[in-house]
Amino acid sequence: MNGPLSVATIVAALVLAAWYLLRAALDRAPSRFDLLAAVVLAALVVVLVVVAVAGLFDGGRPADTETFAGYLITTIAFVPTALVLAKMEPTRWGSVILGVACLVLPVLVLRLQQIASVTGA
Repeated sequence: MNGPLSVATIVAALVLAAWYLLRAALDRAPSRFDLLAAVVLAALVVVLVVVAVAGLFDGGRPADTETFAGYLITTIAFVPTALVLAKMEPTRWGSVILGVACLVLPVLVLRLQQIASVTGA
């Protein structure tokens, strides 16, 4: 998987997690800016997943392709799902939902990198 793109995704997710959790601590609901930031993060994740899928066709397949595909599906669906849930909860808990989602996203990206680094023989 693409190292710099993965690092950018992880850093963006952690920065947004800190922001969302700070807003939750201040008892603030997600604003339009917060929701837009989540959409931008989701777009970054889409680019990461497209690069990962393209890497599957370039020759280097992971040893456990099914698990890798499952993580790809989870990763691409995670932020949009959190975004919908946050919009349904227009209180501080909407900010908590986005913050926790942004904390889970780096774990998913790191797990994708871990699975992709083990190639089948």
